[in-house]
Amino acid sequence: MSKPRFVISCPFDTYSGYGARSRDIVKAIIETKKYNVQIFPQRWGNTSWGFCNDHPEWSFLTKYVAPQDWQKTQPDIWMQITIPNEFQPVGKYNIGCTAGIEATACKGEWIEGLNRMDMNFVSSNFAKNTFEGMVYDRKDQRTGQIVSQVKLQKPIQVVFEGVNLDIYKPIPKKDVKTIDLSEIKEEFCYLFVGHWMQGDFGHDRKNVGILVRSFLNAFKNKKGKRPALILKSSVGVASYISREKILDKIKAIKNDMGPGNYPNIYLLNGEFNDSEMNELYNHSKIKAMLSFTKGEGFGRPLLEFSAVGKPIIASGWSGHIDFLNPNFTTLLHGKLENIHPSAANNWLIKEAQWFQVDGTLALSSLKTMYKHYKKYIPLAKKQKFHATQNYSWDKMKELVDSILDKNLPKFSQQVELNMPKLNLPKLKKVK
Repeated sequence: MSKPRFVISCPFDTYSGYGARSRDIVKAIIETKKYNVQIFPQRWGNTSWGFCNDHPEWSFLTKYVAPQDWQKTQPDIWMQITIPNEFQPVGKYNIGCTAGIEATACKGEWIEGLNRMDMNFVSSNFAKNTFEGMVYDRKDQRTGQIVSQVKLQKPIQVVFEGVNLDIYKPIPKKDVKTIDLSEIKEEFCYLFVGHWMQGDFGHDRKNVGILVRSFLNAFKNKKGKRPALILKSSVGVASYISREKILDKIKAIKNDMGPGNYPNIYLLNGEFNDSEMNELYNHSKIKAMLSFTKGEGFGRPLLEFSAVGKPIIASGWSGHIDFLNPNFTTLLHGKLENIHPSAANNWLIKEAQWFQVDGTLALSSLKTMYKHYKKYIPLAKKQKFHATQNYSWDKMKELVDSILDKNLPKFSQQVELNMPKLNLPKLKKVK
């Protein structure tokens, strides 16, 4: 019997968080061997395209790209991996998959998009709870009067972003061959991974500005050895212009802080593949990861770093709280604040709130970890065990398979007939 046709619309071939999410989900569905999987490729903003070209792990996905006429027949199952306002039901059964939400609210169009699908996947309990708690007033466009309320009507499932333990794991020092940090003189480096996004100082979503200022303040004018901060970052697409913009931002922060003897900040601004990222995490000079993020749908780099077994200091709010155990990591307290207009966009609305770390606590945590680093190592090992046991890619694959088995309807299947071979008499040519 033929398998149900499963078409997945997603940016699987892009250098983006949604690209990584797409590859993981698609591979998980393929490996169930229960569906005829086809991929309908999509771009993702301005991010680069061509991730899967000759990639040793992911190039196989290109053979699943759907033919140009794939729409001639309605898919049994349709999945869209994107932001919810773009969800459109195309198949007999429709699944929306999104990283979720980074703030306390979203536009009503997102809830309406989720409601257009039969079922939805999100990356974290934070996203699930936020979507389920939203109520949106629908207004008459002419009068402005509230005519109805919109809330989530369709089921929503948490499917975490599992870490590939074949790639992200501790490796010997001798196996760190690609990542060269020899120009960095410091032996103790904090690491940040993420884009420096739009928003005035202190209002960008990843909160890189506050992170940089906190680090500079923590070790300004300190005598003797000091740590360094490495930013694996860009302002979108990694480029020379992106690098110069970030360096200008750092310079502006220093100028605002006034004269002083500041610790060094280094910038890594290129595209790294998975194995290179694991080498970076494992490098002997990288001692801990920092994230002062205002909000995450999940927080994938933090999970990847967890698998290496090094300490983490992070905001104590949003999606990454699912896998960062507060007993094993330093989770910073803070408060919710309104999204600044400079950071608002089509999906981050100024009416929503997100997190701001307590600056005094952040500064103190940086100092304490540097001074008493050895005390954090056993806790980091426990966080590694927690993350790898519960949030691996294999665990995610099992979860996807289980959810699909429980929720998908039975589709009528075409029977492939094996016709017997006919022994026909040979015909003689008529003269």
